[in-house]
Amino acid sequence: MTEFDQPMPEASALPYSRSRHLPPYRGIVAVDAKDFTGYPAIEHGTISANVPQLLRLSFERAGLGEVWKDRRFPNSTGDGYVFGFDPAWMPFLIHPWLNTLQEVLTEFNVHSVGTVRIRLRVSLNIGPLPDDGGEFDGNGTPRNDTHRLLDSRPVKAMLAASNASITQVAAILSDRCYQDAVAGGFTGRHPDHFIEVPATVEGKRFDQRAWLYVPTPSGNLYDRRILGDAVVEEQEGRAKRTADGSTEQRRAPRTAVNQRGNGSNLNAGTVHGSQTVTNVRGDSYGGDRVEGHKVGTVNGNLGDIVHGDKNEHRR
Repeated sequence: MTEFDQPMPEASALPYSRSRHLPPYRGIVAVDAKDFTGYPAIEHGTISANVPQLLRLSFERAGLGEVWKDRRFPNSTGDGYVFGFDPAWMPFLIHPWLNTLQEVLTEFNVHSVGTVRIRLRVSLNIGPLPDDGGEFDGNGTPRNDTHRLLDSRPVKAMLAASNASITQVAAILSDRCYQDAVAGGFTGRHPDHFIEVPATVEGKRFDQRAWLYVPTPSGNLYDRRILGDAVVEEQEGRAKRTADGSTEQRRAPRTAVNQRGNGSNLNAGTVHGSQTVTNVRGDSYGGDRVEGHKVGTVNGNLGDIVHGDKNEHRR
């Protein structure tokens, strides 16, 4: 038998030409380290090696060691990591894993002897992907969308606007992931912990409805640069209609509001009515004055509760 007698590889079937079985559904998790390219090149290897180790530790500490052990088509992306998993585990990745990852990164950054601080953006998605043990498993639209979500403006802006000493994780969920795991009631987080956002990527044809979740929020999250004009205006409109006494059929998503001024106490808790928030931090989102109705609840362990009249200093 000559080389010409060997069977030819099966050509890829053209889309829409015939029906075939869907690939198995997989959950997909992808992470990226914030400001990876901003570190000196000599530190890139350290970050690349630490990210999967921190992920492994967080899965084991969250009681999800099985998910890490059985991960599918794992791949390091240099400044991050991605792998697939049985989507039945998705509610547990949303909670408690994201919160545990926040704790692990906080410990790492506090005790790190070097200058490297690792803060992660996390993207979660669900969809059909090839997974039969082949070299090119895991490639498909759900995988591409997972990476687009990870690079989208809202989750990048959320992490950039937060306090680097407090917020180590900002996560974005695809709408499919949110509807199946969160709205369906299968995860240990109430829908009010999540913020609806329009996920867009600069320079890419990508625009999807998505949901932000920040285990330990800080800074001002009620920001047009994060939520987008349409979401903010919709929330403000709902708040106004509710204040006017009209009946709302669907509650507006609660917005986490958590602000610390220079030298002041941390204002954490449920915010009622109208509140003026002044951001005086010196980062890329500092110096803005944000006013209006801040309807929502601050969730999570964010520090001391401030009791009493918060406007006392203005008198």
